[in-house]
Amino acid sequence: MKNHFKKKRLLYGLYILIYLPWFFILEACINETTPDVHILNRRIDEFIPFCEYFIIPYIFWVFYILGACIFMLFKATDKEFHQFGMTLIIGMSLCLFICMVYPNGVQLRPENLPNNIFGTIVKYLYMSDTPTNVFPSIHVFNSLAVHISLTKCEALKKHYSIKYFSLITCILICMSTLFLKQHCVIDVIGACGLMIILYVLIYVVNYKKAPNSQKETVSIH
Repeated sequence: MKNHFKKKRLLYGLYILIYLPWFFILEACINETTPDVHILNRRIDEFIPFCEYFIIPYIFWVFYILGACIFMLFKATDKEFHQFGMTLIIGMSLCLFICMVYPNGVQLRPENLPNNIFGTIVKYLYMSDTPTNVFPSIHVFNSLAVHISLTKCEALKKHYSIKYFSLITCILICMSTLFLKQHCVIDVIGACGLMIILYVLIYVVNYKKAPNSQKETVSIH
């Protein structure tokens, strides 16, 4: 029975077959040369300095998300895993859909990068990732979704060190999007806003209770 549930959970992973083609097609269709791209950075973003060392948490994001997915696959309850999976799938889909209907980008990247290993890695990042399709930030949204899921996971109830590590990692990843000039403040705010909405819809609203309440009301009348 447990293996059956594990196989059922693995079906969530098939979303990657939808997300990756969608993302790369969007990157190819909407880039710096695309007309009518809305530039989102504002004056406040100019006060945030570029710091190449933030490439470390920015890249660590991949391992943070992947590690959380593996952990939740084996340790989360069915309800916890469903909430985790649906948050990521719905959130990432909405991010891409918003970029489709509202082409957006930033113009923040520095002309000259530091001549060190971190600056070199940032250069390759810039070459492989366009400064478009940035709102809301998927880096920020996924990090928030993962941290919330881990903190609410019953298997980690008394593992405070892991929760603190997750919190620090989440904060550093969110900061890295700004300090590497990959995103602007509006992108981060947009990702936080999207996470709040989905948190309420997926974690707070009790969908089973509402129909019962209606039945009770009908029976009284």
